[in-house]
Amino acid sequence: MQPLTPHASLFTAKPRDVQTTEIGANTLALRSRTWSRLKFEVEYSLQRGTTANSYLIQGRQTALLDPPGESFTDTFLNELHQHAYFQKLNYVILGHINPNRLVTLKALLEYAPQVTLVCSKPGAISLKAAFPNRELQIYAVRGEEVLDLGDGHELQFIPTPTPRWPDGLCTYDPATRILYSDKLFGAHICSDVVFDENWKLLDEDRRYYFDCLHAAQARRVQAALDKFAPFNARTYAPGHGPLVRYSLSRLTHDYRTWCEQQSNQDFKVALLYASAYGNTATIAQAIARGLTRAGVAVESLNCEFTEPTEIVGAIEQCDGFIIGSPTLGGHAPTQVQTALGTVLSTATKTKLAGVFGSYGWSGEAIDLIESKLQDAGYRFGFETIRVKFKPTDTTLQQCEEAGTDFAQALKKAKKVRVPRQSVTDAQSDRTEQAVGRIIGSLCVLTAKRGEVASGMLASWVSQATFNPPGVTVAVAKERAVEPLTHIGDHFVLNVLKEGKNLRRHFLKPFAPGENRFSEVSTQEASNGSPILTEALAYLECTVQNRMECGDHWLIYAAVDNGKVLDQTAMTAVYHRKTGSYY
Repeated sequence: MQPLTPHASLFTAKPRDVQTTEIGANTLALRSRTWSRLKFEVEYSLQRGTTANSYLIQGRQTALLDPPGESFTDTFLNELHQHAYFQKLNYVILGHINPNRLVTLKALLEYAPQVTLVCSKPGAISLKAAFPNRELQIYAVRGEEVLDLGDGHELQFIPTPTPRWPDGLCTYDPATRILYSDKLFGAHICSDVVFDENWKLLDEDRRYYFDCLHAAQARRVQAALDKFAPFNARTYAPGHGPLVRYSLSRLTHDYRTWCEQQSNQDFKVALLYASAYGNTATIAQAIARGLTRAGVAVESLNCEFTEPTEIVGAIEQCDGFIIGSPTLGGHAPTQVQTALGTVLSTATKTKLAGVFGSYGWSGEAIDLIESKLQDAGYRFGFETIRVKFKPTDTTLQQCEEAGTDFAQALKKAKKVRVPRQSVTDAQSDRTEQAVGRIIGSLCVLTAKRGEVASGMLASWVSQATFNPPGVTVAVAKERAVEPLTHIGDHFVLNVLKEGKNLRRHFLKPFAPGENRFSEVSTQEASNGSPILTEALAYLECTVQNRMECGDHWLIYAAVDNGKVLDQTAMTAVYHRKTGSYY
């Protein structure tokens, strides 16, 4: 059995290739692989590479499922040509359609113009719009239909629409008991291992993938899981990462648990958007990630595929709403304008609002939505976000932090509306008083990945091991630096000395995406993170493990290097009277 090496991408550069493996009777997996980051999107930000999984099934007829995006077009087609299956290809089944996949599909049709494209009804509309001058053979699945390839491969189709992928379509093959799950049950990680033999090593990557892609559409994911339940699948074949065979029951249970956690949050935000080229949807995903990290449930609604009654219901039940739009011909899409009208007539003025959008040459749609909400008297949870063309890593960080700020504003607003009596020390809970007597040194944790850098003041810090030397740091889930503290990431722990200059600087609130180091002196550590030159000492660390602990993540990191910068100063410590807040 090959060991899984999920973090090889951090240390190893390899060319892109296609790994071909037989996974069932007359069934091949063609895994297009890259060990480097694929593109600027939230779910790829751990930078552990990815696989784009395609599948070939041969009965009396042959079907190809889910050709990869344009990053792999040439290598994939070169590999596909080597297989006899390809010579008599009859069907191409599309779990979803996006601009990247259309590039490969166009090249594929040049070699095999005879194929029938199988997709959902929304997918058929997208295909006709993408190939306006071409006569396509399209089989649009309208329900749970069956395609008989022969030799027992009677493919059963399962429509699984979500806001992000309204054309979602999964496929089950009873001959091999493989469920081709497209965007569900995946992970962005690249290795030589095809199946999930060492599935415990995948826990963090699977959870991160779910949180980025599916937490904001948890209700639709639950509906998809219910549809899968009657099938006797023994393998999930997702669009990314290892195939799921050894942990199928566990991962299914995890997905249900994560979905239920979203539905049980105290606060809910309705996130309404439309997206012409995918950029607005990417921004929406980043904002949703910030909201869910801060413990707020998100109901994501794609206005192009959502009934007005569903929008009304979401607005009535939410504590706040956020609207996003592209600008097309100087206007917002009709569906967004309709949704805005629904919001203005439905949402009470006590609900918090937010606006975002992307544009090419102008941003009138964003300005229109913002002005309409301002004139109606709504308060905003963050400064309106305007993104020109495709969002970058830095932009996505700003959007994610904006989502976190929105969540914190929601919680603060509710506390204001329901005032609590002040509590004296004598009245405080005795347990909280006792917990508050635990003291720790004051530190600033700083981290950088690519162009994204952040830092936070930390007092829940402790040495954890002698050999190797290691520390633990508790990081609140909504902290901006939290996404930079995953397994394999690096950071610097700057131990502060007595005095309040650095402490005061990192205590102040920062705007989303604001440079936290512009007013302090720094130098670059060997791991790339900022060292605060006015600190007492610093430790260069590598994250080895993470444990979810209520509203915090407990980070264990090995200390790789360190230095005392001031031999005479004393370590700053933080004394509290209660354990209920910092």
